[in-house]
Amino acid sequence: MPKIISTHSFRGGTGKSNTTANLAVMLARRGNRVGIIDTDIQSPGIHVLFSFSERQVKYTLNDYLWGKCRIEQAAYDVTETAIGSVSEKDERPRLFLIPSSVRSGEIAHILREGYDVGLLNDGFQELLARLRLDYLFIDTHPGVNEETLLSIAVSDMLILIMRPDNQDFQGTSVTVELARRLEVRELLLVVNKIPPGMDTGALREQIEGAYKAEVAGLLPLNAEIVNLASGGIFSNRFPDHPFTQELMRVAARIAG
Repeated sequence: MPKIISTHSFRGGTGKSNTTANLAVMLARRGNRVGIIDTDIQSPGIHVLFSFSERQVKYTLNDYLWGKCRIEQAAYDVTETAIGSVSEKDERPRLFLIPSSVRSGEIAHILREGYDVGLLNDGFQELLARLRLDYLFIDTHPGVNEETLLSIAVSDMLILIMRPDNQDFQGTSVTVELARRLEVRELLLVVNKIPPGMDTGALREQIEGAYKAEVAGLLPLNAEIVNLASGGIFSNRFPDHPFTQELMRVAARIAG
């Protein structure tokens, strides 16, 4: 059965989009058809990781929400950029990106007039069916708003990304509580930007004890990802890096 996976963080700056992009690539490399939809309409950015520029875009998620196109018309095949060239005859692997608009006027339009959030759920289901996806990743807006609640509610799995930081601890507890009220089927925690020397075993025990949820990954803070500056998919550039190896364990956990 296809699976909808929301990736979320209560605060910005946790590395949510980088983590989402890398997990999607890893699952595509396993021979799956994977989609990523950028619902962070106020500050979209995951497309940059796939070297996807505005001039390549005809339709975006915004156009779908305003009734200008079908949702699959806003889906772009980024398989070659993400995992290398594959035969057009091969249906798998495949990776599709559904970007949000980066045009300031269109962002302002959304903020000013809003949109029918219910259309998002329709769009998720249509993407699963029309692109025959195995996994659909929803890259959400940080914090809690109507779109976030909908994404969490319709997800088969919620991945919460946090840092070992007191503000993140408090904010994550809010999202965990909301997820449980919305009866999310599966909840995983990923801790990112762990500084050198921190006891990861004690950190895992502390977080799992506090939230009564599984910590699927403990990702180290590293200079390489900072230097990459969103200039590509980290796991492709650094396949043997401890960060990549830990993310591969998270991808394997998602795949069951």
